[in-house]
Amino acid sequence: MAKASWVFQLSGDPRGIPRVLAEGIETNIFVGEQVMISVVRIDPGASGAVHSHPEEQWGVVLEGSCTRMQGDEEVDCEVGDFWHTPGGVMHGIRAGESGAVVMDIFSPPRSEYKQAGRGFGAAAE
Repeated sequence: MAKASWVFQLSGDPRGIPRVLAEGIETNIFVGEQVMISVVRIDPGASGAVHSHPEEQWGVVLEGSCTRMQGDEEVDCEVGDFWHTPGGVMHGIRAGESGAVVMDIFSPPRSEYKQAGRGFGAAAE
């Protein structure tokens, strides 16, 4: 039985917008009217540039582990941990030795993430 059009899959859903954020960091993005979800797969030890953007962001570790950098803090996170990043706050991530899968939630949706591409978009580093 086929699922309803409003049901999505975390892994391999072809309706997501693919984006390579950095070496070893890829995401699949789903865009709503007021919110955007980004399912980020991070290779073991891969790290994203510390950056900021005006959109509010929440993130949750679904698999593996990571170190979340935010402001002047670094916090080790594991499955089930989640965080809040207000717009304009410098932040980044580094995967643990087994890699990580993180779901990021943005509001409002990031305009540069509404199409396939590379990089963190217009984020300030």
